[in-house]
Amino acid sequence: MIPKLPPLADVLNLLPDAACVVDAEGRFLYVSASFERIFGYTPGEVLGRRIFDLVHPDDRAATLQQAEQVMDGALQRHFRNRYVHKDGHSVDIQWSARWLPEYGVRIGVAHEVTELRRAERELEHRASHDPLTGLSNRHRLQCELQYAIAHAAQTGDGLAVLYLDLDGFKEVNDRGGHDIGDRLLREVAQRLQQGLRKGDLVARVGGDEFVALLPGCHDAEAARAVADGLRACLGPPFTLPDGLFRLDASVGIACFPEDGSDPDTLLSHADRAMYAAKRQR
Repeated sequence: MIPKLPPLADVLNLLPDAACVVDAEGRFLYVSASFERIFGYTPGEVLGRRIFDLVHPDDRAATLQQAEQVMDGALQRHFRNRYVHKDGHSVDIQWSARWLPEYGVRIGVAHEVTELRRAERELEHRASHDPLTGLSNRHRLQCELQYAIAHAAQTGDGLAVLYLDLDGFKEVNDRGGHDIGDRLLREVAQRLQQGLRKGDLVARVGGDEFVALLPGCHDAEAARAVADGLRACLGPPFTLPDGLFRLDASVGIACFPEDGSDPDTLLSHADRAMYAAKRQR
């Protein structure tokens, strides 16, 4: 005797993911039990509501476009977007979905990936930032500089690069060791960030070497004003365990397109200009 199968809803309610059915307008017709665990809403609170009303505002346009593609016949397996949980926090979801034209409904399975996305963002941050100072690293600088060059070439807004090397930093390591030197570098990073304009970027590219990217900076004179401001931020003495210590920085400037039209050329020009400034001290 073939055993009688339980209702499909009883099976779906056991799934850790949320099964959903919406009509052509995106109104909920059915949600499984896990919907409340993931989104915070009971089935009674969402049936009849449009699913797009729960989507994070920043993701609604992409979600509507994706829904149209599914209704055009595309099978969606890995679309990600964010929803606003009932209590207000964001929830990252990965969807598998398809359109059933014979029934006039879209069916979807929502798999929560909030923790996975958090881990991905952490890895992305580590890949693009200096672990000691939290500043951008050389890899991110190269990417941002390439984008800034393309933007400046298209708009004519201007672009400058500052190459900074700390003067006297070796003495800090000699006096207090590398732990004290690391602490000083972290404070230097904070001061440099405070001295930049909105939209500027500063990266650590070596032991005590930093590069500032200045989009919209039209000429060397404007770049020099920013450089002087950064040096002024480094002016107040730093407090070390054995007393106060003063730092300065030698700064080299390169402007696009006069001094180069690609990242490597601009950075090399600014680097050479920095060493020329250091020799003059």
